[in-house]
Amino acid sequence: MTGDFVFVDELVPGIRWDSKYATWDNFTGAPVDGYLVNRIAGTVALCAALERARDAAAALGLGLLLWDGYRPQRAVDAFLRWSAAPENGRTKRRHYPNIERGEMFERGYVAARSAHSRGSTVDLTLFHLGRGGLVRMGGDHDLMDPVSHHGASGIARLETRARLQLRSVMEAAGFRAYESEWWHYTLIDEPHPETYFDVPIDAALSGRAAAVR
Repeated sequence: MTGDFVFVDELVPGIRWDSKYATWDNFTGAPVDGYLVNRIAGTVALCAALERARDAAAALGLGLLLWDGYRPQRAVDAFLRWSAAPENGRTKRRHYPNIERGEMFERGYVAARSAHSRGSTVDLTLFHLGRGGLVRMGGDHDLMDPVSHHGASGIARLETRARLQLRSVMEAAGFRAYESEWWHYTLIDEPHPETYFDVPIDAALSGRAAAVR
């Protein structure tokens, strides 16, 4: 990994985060390989763009809450192993109610080579700066269902508006949306577009080298 990987909170004050894959609160139902601390990491370029997004959101009375950023390749490999394991029903109702585990990859909700592993992709949502609560988006992080797609039907008008606000903020800051997940954005001018990194996220993240090409 090159030296331009940092913890986002060190360069972008005012953001909130909850690294879902470092916790039990994710679609696998357990902390995921490679996530050793509950912090969000990414490239310096990602942080600069998130600063712009933070400021644009603040002008609307909103803040950014990050759920994921850089994702080690070993975490993606763990997702693949999990998808082949027997169903236990622990997270199905919340995260993939209408598909089977293996279909997550077929339908594009999880990838064997993830843009997250390149260091300039984030999963995020909005919160209200005044009262701190999350903005209602018509579905939670990693709900693998058509209701999570941009332009989805069946959600309230205010939830549609909130998704459009997030998209406007992120695209103006230099990100592109992923049509199947309202929370997923990738930096257009990402510095490592062909490299998939595999350094675990821990307190000594910055400056180490390990890539999978």
